Amino acid sequence: MGRAAVARGSDIHDDPYGSILVGDCATVMDRLPAGSADLIFADPPYNLQLGPDLRRPNNTLVDGVAEDWDKFADFATYDAFTERWLTSARRVLAETGGLWVIGSYHNIFRIGRVLQDLGFWVLNDIVWRKTNPMPNFRGRRFTNAHETLIWCAKTRDTKRYTFNYDAMKALNEDLQMRSDWLLPICSGPERLRDGGRKAHATQKPESLLYRVILATSKVGDTVLDPFFGTGTTGVVAKRLGRRYIGIEREAHYVAMARARLDAVAPGADMAVATTPSKRAQPRVPFGTLIERGLLGPGTVLYDQSRRHSAKVRADGSLVARAVSGSIHSVGATLQGAAACNGWSFWFYEVRGQLVPIDLLRQRVRAELASEARLTG
Repeated sequence: MGRAAVARGSDIHDDPYGSILVGDCATVMDRLPAGSADLIFADPPYNLQLGPDLRRPNNTLVDGVAEDWDKFADFATYDAFTERWLTSARRVLAETGGLWVIGSYHNIFRIGRVLQDLGFWVLNDIVWRKTNPMPNFRGRRFTNAHETLIWCAKTRDTKRYTFNYDAMKALNEDLQMRSDWLLPICSGPERLRDGGRKAHATQKPESLLYRVILATSKVGDTVLDPFFGTGTTGVVAKRLGRRYIGIEREAHYVAMARARLDAVAPGADMAVATTPSKRAQPRVPFGTLIERGLLGPGTVLYDQSRRHSAKVRADGSLVARAVSGSIHSVGATLQGAAACNGWSFWFYEVRGQLVPIDLLRQRVRAELASEARLTG
């Protein structure tokens, strides 16, 4: 397909940050160790089947996707191609890993069927709404202003896949991140050029990969891109302190990706740290605070308004009037509520001031982390 493929022996290693492996993506993935990718982002051919004569109203030629790598004989051929590379990707994906695939209406529904047939479990479909989409020049359809990303876990039973919910909330000004993302297409200085033309017809913006990688991987994870192109996934992964593996068969794309990656400074540890997920933090039972002497039996806890109070018992339970139980159940009963988060409801008194008991939990977590570093 297209220009001459690169020989296998010309793999590029950017130690310790990553590698560009040259060749057919499924064949190369078959050589990788099982479970070696923590995150896979795939931007496969869309099978657009565009004609060479799409023109603007002023009769200038539209610089669309005309490369051979985007051409398939029919839907059956494309489906077989999709099943082949996704099968290889599934073997390489870690049990707790995530896989993303991006596409347009030309291919994303066919890919979705294959994903489900192979056992992947769809977590979200994300709509990337483009702030500056290409117009519909012929005026016979709506402007195609979005692409769709499918985010999957390896199986329906995967419970511990990475999702940095709190980091996404912080990125979105402390609002829960939605599944519709308003981001610009790749343009301006970010768009690579080759003799005045786009170097790659479907180059993705770094902002899109930034959100994907930040949301669903950790510092030090390995991010695999089976259709590496000019290396956007690797560039963002390297900046965010992740390792990358890119697979690409076209020589001119490999050369451009290498030049981009050589110019990227890897992210420093503190700079690429993200807001930790509360679910990922170690569980600290309330009784641990008693065991460590941070609160003593008999300590009186209050709600923030001092309307309710309860006394701590030696086993970590609370008692208030005729009610006893956990910090959560006692708080709920006193309020007549169905549920209560005791960590945010209860306070203890220090020199006449009420202090949330959750500060003591955070102190224990910090001590546990320090102890783990010392013993690790």
